[in-house]
Amino acid sequence: MKDGFDKSIGNRLHHAARLQRALAARRLTEIGLFPGQETVLKLLMESDGRTMTELADALRVRPPTASKTVGRLSAQGLLVRRASEGDARLVRVHLTEEGRSRAGAIDAIRDSLEDQMVAGLDGKDRKRLRKLLRRLEKNLSLQLGATISEPDDEPDGPEEAS
Repeated sequence: MKDGFDKSIGNRLHHAARLQRALAARRLTEIGLFPGQETVLKLLMESDGRTMTELADALRVRPPTASKTVGRLSAQGLLVRRASEGDARLVRVHLTEEGRSRAGAIDAIRDSLEDQMVAGLDGKDRKRLRKLLRRLEKNLSLQLGATISEPDDEPDGPEEAS
């Protein structure tokens, strides 16, 4: 018989993910954001001036959902919507200076959470864990008929310091 439910990999992974999301939500609240809003800010840091359709596609949500999130962030003064220069019917979303500042704070939160999650793991263990998680993602994606865009193996390089 396999290990009990509490010891199953799926259950452990699910529980760890829930704890990580709860801690991330707590940290985001400290900078005035709700879970999901940070993704919009980070997407715009990568490529400012996206259309609502581009944002919805990148977020993998329907346009009304993206519009609601953009509206809330706009009300906080983190984003502005502007008509496109080439086509006034097309609206583009841009970060404000405060939006850029919060996006930077998101990086610090992500890095801190990462450090806390892997505390006690050396560089080799961290690399192996990433590889194992990518393998799980690949296995699950194949079952869903999807593919993942990340390579299966990391390039060889120096091990991370713990």
